[in-house]
Amino acid sequence: MLSAGKLKARTDKIRAAGPESWNESGIAGLKIGWETAEIATMQKLKILKWLGMLFLGAVLAVSVWAAVTMKRYAGTPGTGSDHQVIFAIAPGETFDALTTRLETEGVIANPVKFKILARIKGDDKKLKAGEFLLSSTMTPNQILDVMVNGKSYLYRLTIPEGFTARQIAAEIAAQGLGNADAFMELVNDAHTAADLGIEAQTLEGYLFPDTYYFPKGVSPMTIVQKMVNRFKEEFRPQWYERAREIKFTVHQIVTLASIIEKETGDAAERPVISSVFHNRLRRHMRLESDPTVIYGIKEFDGNIKRSHLSTPTPYNTYTIRGLPPGPIASPGRSSIEAALYPAQTKYLFFVSKKDHTHYFSETIAEHNKAVRKYQLRRRSKPKS
Repeated sequence: MLSAGKLKARTDKIRAAGPESWNESGIAGLKIGWETAEIATMQKLKILKWLGMLFLGAVLAVSVWAAVTMKRYAGTPGTGSDHQVIFAIAPGETFDALTTRLETEGVIANPVKFKILARIKGDDKKLKAGEFLLSSTMTPNQILDVMVNGKSYLYRLTIPEGFTARQIAAEIAAQGLGNADAFMELVNDAHTAADLGIEAQTLEGYLFPDTYYFPKGVSPMTIVQKMVNRFKEEFRPQWYERAREIKFTVHQIVTLASIIEKETGDAAERPVISSVFHNRLRRHMRLESDPTVIYGIKEFDGNIKRSHLSTPTPYNTYTIRGLPPGPIASPGRSSIEAALYPAQTKYLFFVSKKDHTHYFSETIAEHNKAVRKYQLRRRSKPKS
C-alpha cells in the first residue's frame, strides 16, 4: 500500500502528463488509494495520541504516587525507642556526608528518601553549622527544620553567687565552653571593661552569677558580654540613685557587696553584716575581713594563717583602711541590695558560730568574749 505522500506525488505526475494520458479506472484507483492512505495515517495518529496519553498518565500517576509517598515519609516519626543525639554540623560539610552520619547515629532510617525530601524543599543548601538536639522519633520534616531554622543545642552554665572570676573561668573550661586563660585575659583587660560600660580596671564582680546557656564554640567575649549585660539588667535604676544618696560609687557598692557575699552563710544575715561594714567605714576602722585577705593570696591552700593577716596586699583589709580596690567575687542580687540598704544597728564586730551564722557585738569586750565562746573553746576541745 502506497503512503498518502507517494499517492499524492503519483497523482500530480499524471495530471502534469495531460488529459490524453488519463483514464477513468486509473483516476478511480488513485482516489481509492488516497482515501485508504488517509485512513491509515489517521489510525496511526490516533494510536500515537493514545500512547502519548497513556505515557503522560503513567508519568502523572508515578508523580502522584511519589508525592504522596514523600509527603507521608516527611510527616512520619521514626519508629522504636526515643534515641536522642547532639548532632554537630561542621562548616562546609556536604549534605551527603551529613546524611550518612544521621543514619549511622540512628536518627534516620532511609537516607535516600531523606536526601530527596531535602532537595525538593531546598533545605540541603540551607543547613547551619552548629550542634542540634535530634531524636529518632522526630519526623524528617522536623529534623530538617531544626537544622535549618532551629537554635543550636545550648549547654547549661551555672555560676553560683560568690564565685571569683577564676572560678568562673574554670567552670567554663570544665563545661567545654571555652579556654579559661582566654576568658581571664578579657576579664582583666581594662579596655574590655570600658567597652562594656564598666568603670573598673577589671570585670571581677561584674560577671553576674546566674544560669546561662551557650552553644559549643561560643567565643569568650560572648560569654563575658552576656554576664556583664545580666549585671546591668539586675542593677536596678533606683540602686544608682541609692548609691549616690549614701555617697558610694557603683564600683564601691559592688566591692562591698562581694565582701558581704563571701562573709555570709545565712542569707538572712546579709543586711546585718552589711551594717557592720558600714558602721566600721563611717568610723574609719579597718574592715578586717578574712575573704579579702584570701583573695589577695596568689596560691591560697585553703588554710588562712596569722601571717596572712599581717601580710600587706592591696586587698588585705587587716592592713588597709576602707574598701579594697575592687570586688573579690561576683555578688548576687541580695548582697548588692544589702550593701545599699544595711540594717540599722550599732554592731562593729561579728564572729562565726560555726553553724553558718554569726554572733554580732557592739563592743570589743563583747566580741572577745564571743570569740572565746565560739572559736577558741571549740579549737581546744579534745577530740572524742
